[in-house]
Amino acid sequence: MLLAQALPLDPTTLAALIAAAFLAGFVDSIAGGGGLISLPALLMAGIPPVEAVATNKLQSTFGTAMASYRYWKSGLVETKGLALNVAASALGAALGSFSLNFIDAAILQRIIPVLMIAIAMYFAFGPKASDVDSHARLTPIAFAAGIVAPIGFYDGMFGPGTGSFFALGFVTLAGFGLLKATANTKILNLASNFAGLMVMIWNAQAIFAIGLPMAIGQTLGAYAGTRTAITHGAKIIRPLIVIVSVAIAIRLLLKG
Repeated sequence: MLLAQALPLDPTTLAALIAAAFLAGFVDSIAGGGGLISLPALLMAGIPPVEAVATNKLQSTFGTAMASYRYWKSGLVETKGLALNVAASALGAALGSFSLNFIDAAILQRIIPVLMIAIAMYFAFGPKASDVDSHARLTPIAFAAGIVAPIGFYDGMFGPGTGSFFALGFVTLAGFGLLKATANTKILNLASNFAGLMVMIWNAQAIFAIGLPMAIGQTLGAYAGTRTAITHGAKIIRPLIVIVSVAIAIRLLLKG
């Protein structure tokens, strides 16, 4: 069982993975998409794909937890409807993880790049992509059921761009400013990541001896990233979401 063992890695490779995790944590805490950095690093280190995905989920959950804590401590998390959103995200992710063997990911690989480009265009040119709150278009229950749960399902099943989808939903439909949307996105990311991780641990796919050292780098990167986001707000979040969304689209197109 790979849960209890580690593939042999020399100290230099492990140090490189920790450095990649730091950068991934920094980017992910602001705009999401940290897996674009940490997952390829794991694959390049020779970790088999299934175990690489699970180990990446393990270490990234620590960074998401740090980012969630920092945003919560800063008073940026909206508590109204939060429990409902967290439950919807976790349930959706768990169902998505269990559905991996029944849904053709190739279909998503063709659709998601188009959505990523659309998100990038919105945050690049949309007038509402600022730190100013606006009017909510959906009730909390409708938002949790119609937006949060499906995105959580997608995160558990596929994953790339989840943070961008959550941020877009919060800005356009919940009426949040971009910094507040980013803070609440991290809470829901944490819920979906944790639920998906539990399924992967149950299936003995995560390599703890690699994931836990990377979690240190991921946590430190998330701390630095949230500090940067809280200080600069939409000025840093907006362009980084655009960059990450385009990068995800390109990655999926090349992979396809």
